[in-house]
Amino acid sequence: MVRIAILNLTDLPEDIGGGKHVGRTIREWLAPAMPGDELTVIEVTAGTPVPQVGDFDGFVLSGSEKGVYDDMPWLGRLRTFLLEAKAQAAPVFGICFAHQFMAEVYGGKAELAGLGEVVGVRRFKVNGKDVDAHVWHRDQVIKVPPGARVLGGADYCPFGVLAYDFPAMSVQFHPEFTRAFITHAIEKNAGDQQSPVETKDRLASVVSGDVLVDLMAKEAAKLLRGAPVN
Repeated sequence: MVRIAILNLTDLPEDIGGGKHVGRTIREWLAPAMPGDELTVIEVTAGTPVPQVGDFDGFVLSGSEKGVYDDMPWLGRLRTFLLEAKAQAAPVFGICFAHQFMAEVYGGKAELAGLGEVVGVRRFKVNGKDVDAHVWHRDQVIKVPPGARVLGGADYCPFGVLAYDFPAMSVQFHPEFTRAFITHAIEKNAGDQQSPVETKDRLASVVSGDVLVDLMAKEAAKLLRGAPVN
């Protein structure tokens, strides 16, 4: 059995995805690929300390409504944690914001992409295969860190999947999102933050998309159990 910490880096309300909290959504996505392993959600933005690297066997870092350029107290602690994880070769899998923040910490660059919010389903190529994936972001990686390899991306987001020369991997999309989760989130966001046309287009992309429920789960599990990333 391995012990995995899921670091929830968002303080969005729990009803954003129809009553599904982001940390628990990640656990539900990953658990079938890691039967018998211990998956613990840690609420970093709620004041729970970032764990010590030696406290767990591996880590999953969530997305966030924050950006790498924001000034939040927990971001400094997370930066220290990621540097220590690299030093100790502790497995880390990052999602969306964590993908961007990992790139920044490890010598790359992420910033506002100038595309507005990209929400719904987009087509990515991962390890040479086309996959649909749920997305919700406005920032993206624009410079690949030294020693990292690009395993996938999209037309609008070329550095969408990164693997490092230590046990770390990250993705720009949200493999943990279910169709129900993102549909509820889009509908809840309608109004002041999202025009009727945007709502319609985003929901249409979700309906027409074909996103695997276990997207990247096996790859994440392999990494977290200490196997090399392909």
